[in-house]
Amino acid sequence: MRLAEELKSTLAPISAAAPALTVASNEPVVRVEGLTKKFPLQRSWAEMARHPFRRDLITVVDHVSLEITRGEFFGLLGPNGAGKTTLFKMLSTLVFPDSGTAMVAGHDIRRHPERVRRILTPVIADERSLNWRLSADENLLLYAALHGLRGAAAKKRVWELLHSVELADAGRKMAGKFSSGMRQRLLIARALLARPSVLLLDEPTRSLDPVSARRFRQFLREDVVGVQGCTVLLATHNAEEALELCDRVGVLNRGRLLAVGRAEDLARDVLGERYRIDTRDPAHPVYEHLHRTGRLTRTGSLEMRDDGWARIDVTIPGGANRAGEVLAELVQGGAEISSFERIPFTLADLIERVVNQRASVSRDV
Repeated sequence: MRLAEELKSTLAPISAAAPALTVASNEPVVRVEGLTKKFPLQRSWAEMARHPFRRDLITVVDHVSLEITRGEFFGLLGPNGAGKTTLFKMLSTLVFPDSGTAMVAGHDIRRHPERVRRILTPVIADERSLNWRLSADENLLLYAALHGLRGAAAKKRVWELLHSVELADAGRKMAGKFSSGMRQRLLIARALLARPSVLLLDEPTRSLDPVSARRFRQFLREDVVGVQGCTVLLATHNAEEALELCDRVGVLNRGRLLAVGRAEDLARDVLGERYRIDTRDPAHPVYEHLHRTGRLTRTGSLEMRDDGWARIDVTIPGGANRAGEVLAELVQGGAEISSFERIPFTLADLIERVVNQRASVSRDV
């Protein structure tokens, strides 16, 4: 009973959970300004005995500023420990910042946290607020009641969401017997109960198999954003996920926001267009000609295979159309090619290049 009362105090009635956004069309739905958060650094018993009054702090989120527009699918890319989850917790008013602030649909997270919670719903990784002894539909009905939705309307909404996240067949199964991927989908369904205007997703597909993850991403893009018009902030370290889903991405590393832009533009600007070619004659004159004219640059070392073919990595600026032209010229020039494919970028590649570029700019200045 006490748990229900505590939960109810943090949840707004469903009729007010997702009020119509009053921000102007050219105003951002989420505006983050200089958010900073520090936590005490864990110390050993010996260190605490030697310095009992010392309080060392580590900066987890460091003066982050960004803007997200209505209906946008924004991805926050970063490795584990980059500060993504802490940033999300501050936006959802679960943690207060040490400095800076953020506005959600015009409401300040510091001064009006209760209004922010009506508009924005988080799904945080490893959340343990589900009742393991209740079935999936009972969990959702419980939270629907806390939102003020009951009776036939609640049951209808619950089963719609269970179908949406592909849990209809497991609706009567106890949540404690769910796999981690099934629990993640149940958390998403619970978050969508109140039809939030802004949804925060912290690595939602990390426990899903590749096929389920692809279907789930399609559901997010087509239903949550396309049909419901929800603004989605996605924290992930999956570069493929960011490319497939997000309109724009921000790269977060060690608490600092390093870059923001369209995922493909950011990858192309930072990494270039990288391709891998399997060729019979890597020393063919056509490769040298393309290099001299600035249309192809070799990267990495030459890899000779036992079957007599060689593998070379190249950069071809100008996008897919220019890559097609280069391939056509290679074939017309007489180069034997068995494979020509784009090399997908990794998050580690992206962060390393962004950090190096920023360091280079700082040295030049």
